[in-house]
Amino acid sequence: MKVAKLKDILKAIVFLQFLMPVVILPPIAQAQEHHLEQVHVLTLVGRPLAVVVGEARGIFASFGIEVQTDNPPTSDLLREALASGKGDLAYVAVDNAVAMVEIAKSDVAIVSGGEGSQNELIAQRDIKTIKDLRGKTLIVDAVNTAYALQLKKILLLNGMQAGRDYEMKPYGATPLRLTALREHKEFAGSMLGPPASIVARRGGLVSLGSVPDLLGPYQAGGHFALRKWAEEHRDTLVKYLAAFIEAQRWLMDPANKSQVIELMTKEYHLAQDVAAEAYELNMNHPGGFEKDAQLDQQGFENVLKLRAEVEGQWGGVPPSTKKYYDDSYYRAALAKSNVQPKGN
Repeated sequence: MKVAKLKDILKAIVFLQFLMPVVILPPIAQAQEHHLEQVHVLTLVGRPLAVVVGEARGIFASFGIEVQTDNPPTSDLLREALASGKGDLAYVAVDNAVAMVEIAKSDVAIVSGGEGSQNELIAQRDIKTIKDLRGKTLIVDAVNTAYALQLKKILLLNGMQAGRDYEMKPYGATPLRLTALREHKEFAGSMLGPPASIVARRGGLVSLGSVPDLLGPYQAGGHFALRKWAEEHRDTLVKYLAAFIEAQRWLMDPANKSQVIELMTKEYHLAQDVAAEAYELNMNHPGGFEKDAQLDQQGFENVLKLRAEVEGQWGGVPPSTKKYYDDSYYRAALAKSNVQPKGN
């Protein structure tokens, strides 16, 4: 009898288990956990601020995207990594895309903007004017792209040519150059953007002028990819760009100022006052963040003009921006972002 009763009890327990409610993950949570598409972005100085925002606020996840970033120490290595398929996208000065097409013969396309240029010509404290750089050694990332061309143009305007009137030395990305200027007085100057330019000035180095003041509009940071990858992953690319646009909107909203500064201090290991000054420059001065991460056409035209003049590319006559910029991905992303939650 005792055995029979025990069997009855066990049967009852099994039956009750079938009656208990089953906890099921919501479909959206399951999708976000198991079906996020990874996009591998190559950058030079840490994660772009819009990526920081987009990840912190779940904006990328809401579009089904997970972002992975890598930071090669030089633009040369970044371009090589993109060309060899070690990254999906690059987010860096878009003149690097032009260089990949014209110098490395890689088939890449620029697919968005993001930031203008607020670079400053930063020099050692004993340098008082641009003309004082004659006979000196200046350091750059790479000698034939982007901000090195800015530097060459500024010195050309002051009657100096590279190799004849000064030496230009490749040294690496912005953080490396800032450290080098602090530790090696034989390096007379370099182009630095915020927050590095702010840290440099507060440490006793001097600014000889900014790109917006000396050269005018300049399209700096933007996304570009191998055309083959972009075509084969169009839907993924559009979703990534849509999320980036949403994140850029949030970080540029004045109502979020304090939160953005806090994110900057944590992400880039900045003092609060340095982050606040960098925010002010990026939001309220020429050359900062671009609305909806759009590409500044005039700024990009100036990028090509600078390359034509300084490097003699295309016989000195720059081609149309359409040769490098495929706006179809951006337009699709902009339309997609307009119907998505704003991540507030």
